[in-house]
Amino acid sequence: MPDTRPFQDNGPELLGRIAKRVAQARKARGLPRRVVSEMSDVSPRYLAQLEAGEGNISIRLLARVAAALDLPVDQLLGNDTPLDHQALGIAALFAQAPVEMQQEVRGLLAPQNPSLLRAGRICLIGLRGAGKSTLGKLAGEALGVPFIELGKQIEAETDMPLAEVMALYGLDGYRRIEAEALERVSAKYDRVVLAVAGGIVAEPAIYARLLAQFHTVWIKTSPPEHMQRVRAQGDVRPMQGNPAAMRQLHELLSLRAPLYDQAEAQVDTAGCTEHSSLSDLLAIIKARGFLDPS
Repeated sequence: MPDTRPFQDNGPELLGRIAKRVAQARKARGLPRRVVSEMSDVSPRYLAQLEAGEGNISIRLLARVAAALDLPVDQLLGNDTPLDHQALGIAALFAQAPVEMQQEVRGLLAPQNPSLLRAGRICLIGLRGAGKSTLGKLAGEALGVPFIELGKQIEAETDMPLAEVMALYGLDGYRRIEAEALERVSAKYDRVVLAVAGGIVAEPAIYARLLAQFHTVWIKTSPPEHMQRVRAQGDVRPMQGNPAAMRQLHELLSLRAPLYDQAEAQVDTAGCTEHSSLSDLLAIIKARGFLDPS
């Protein structure tokens, strides 16, 4: 028998529910509308209309907004899945907490062996010129695992140099691309050696993911060797026309040292040959069981 009940247009109610939940989630995470717009590739004007309950939005665009807010799309749509305001507040506090506190919270919520979460993934961190790329490539060959430079991975995925990526998307956009590339590497490889840019440690959320998903080794050297190696790579900018470069490098090292020091191990390449530094790195990997977590 055909359904003869009168049609009820629940569209306005649905749009109002979506509008309220999007606004709540965005504000709970402390995200300006502009940032959500960049993360979701949905225009600020469209987002403003969405939060006002005006107009219509496709499921495809709504899924982008949900992903930018780190929510399942059904939490914006469903009638029986109201947003938990307390949970949203906790999520916002977690995002703003220091990396050490984030790791402690993860340990409480997921008490399983952290090494299992990192599998056989190894990440080399440190300032440019310390030897990450050289040692990473050699270590990958010696261990028979892939070696990836995250910067080159981003260049391949975007089909443009990093400088152009930065110029086109800005720092916030670049960090989003960097975080996405890191997630793809983590999802694809259980055994890999990865080298990342020195500044990744200054982004708390990204660095927290890296520490949780990779065994980390800080590759370090002395400031003079940093300068010498960067110049050897063909970049004279750190020295040319900048007599205060060495002082600035010391300040940068001092600023980032506490962050780099959160790595599980260190290899100091100052005054060492490539062979000697590689031996040190391989010894650490073997002693710590980075490729064979128990």
